[in-house]
Amino acid sequence: MQQDNKPNIAHPLLLIISILLIASNLRGPITGIGPILDFIAHDLALSATQAGMLTTLPLLAFAIFSPISSGLARKIGLEPSLMLALFAITSGIVIRSAGSSLTLYVGTCVIGIGIAIGNVLLPSLLKRDFPNKVPTLTAIYVLTMGVGATLSASTTIPMLNVADSLNITFVPSWAFALAGTIILPIITMLMWLPQLRNHTRPAADTPDIDSHSYMWRNKAAWQVSGFLAFNSFIMYAFIAWLPSILVSYGYSEHDAGYIHGVLQLASAAPAIVLIPLMAKVKDKRTLGVAMTLLALIGIIGLLLMHQHAVIWVTLLGFSCGGGFILGLSFVGLRTHNAHQAAALSGMAQCIGYLFAATSPIIFGSLHEATNSWDMALMLAAGMSIIWVALATLAGKSVVISAPNNHSLINKSISC
Repeated sequence: MQQDNKPNIAHPLLLIISILLIASNLRGPITGIGPILDFIAHDLALSATQAGMLTTLPLLAFAIFSPISSGLARKIGLEPSLMLALFAITSGIVIRSAGSSLTLYVGTCVIGIGIAIGNVLLPSLLKRDFPNKVPTLTAIYVLTMGVGATLSASTTIPMLNVADSLNITFVPSWAFALAGTIILPIITMLMWLPQLRNHTRPAADTPDIDSHSYMWRNKAAWQVSGFLAFNSFIMYAFIAWLPSILVSYGYSEHDAGYIHGVLQLASAAPAIVLIPLMAKVKDKRTLGVAMTLLALIGIIGLLLMHQHAVIWVTLLGFSCGGGFILGLSFVGLRTHNAHQAAALSGMAQCIGYLFAATSPIIFGSLHEATNSWDMALMLAAGMSIIWVALATLAGKSVVISAPNNHSLINKSISC
């Protein structure tokens, strides 16, 4: 039987460690593919557009499965749902590493489903069980996601080299490298086993399919959703293609993988800076404009002075990570209560992930059409200019007003 009440936490430190381990799995399986994307495309004869789909598919899974994840948790329990998410990630890695085009795409989809469930439900667990430590644990949580992504991005090229040195032939070298990412989710599943005795429900403000259809007709809601969408578009384009961009500029595959790891780590760093700073800065538009301008500077710097790529990638990662945190804070800033915030969060996630899903394909298609990454980078710079403008709108302190109950019709708009 499910429980609505918060369970007794016998070992809070063990629970925190388990939460952080789950967080470390929520980005790494996607980012790990970037440094070896060219090897995969060459071995399977994939076009740049088809290769971009490997980053697009998880984002589509996020958009589809994020709104229904809380319903799953209410049905079978929060703890079993998170174990199911870990099982999906682990199974997806196994399928993806089988070595064929079909299993590569299918496994990537399964990984995306697992990450979508974890993305929605894990913060709910954090807020429910540690309500007085949310800012501190959120900073550590986001940093852990970045560390997991950094490890994944930085180790795939060395794993590829190991496969080549051992003359492994039962799977392609890239498949062996991707299989190495299975270690962390397996450890996490073992750590999470003690929590399965609980079948508690998610927190009340967990994003869910909601009847707040007026959100989709509200200008402020679209401003916040647009801010997060442009953030995700820029971030996931570089998650997919940054190593390939750097290799085209003369960097080795090893150095490109290392700098790709720097991008992930830099995207986690703003959690340490912004979470305490946001309480002191009243006008969040100032922070929003500052974060978005860093992306513009980083992209232009990468285009014009790519010999200093580490600097520009650090600015870009810090900008996207900070923008994501600010976007989530805008959700709370522009809404009256937790239920309304959940509705806006669900809308923003749906729009953001769908928009972000187009970026790896668009980048790959532009590269394929021009045989250069310059056009793609110029597009990213243009997107970042729009993102700056959205920061001045999304960060306003005007709260979204709910219409009268008479105007709330029982209909739902969801992705």
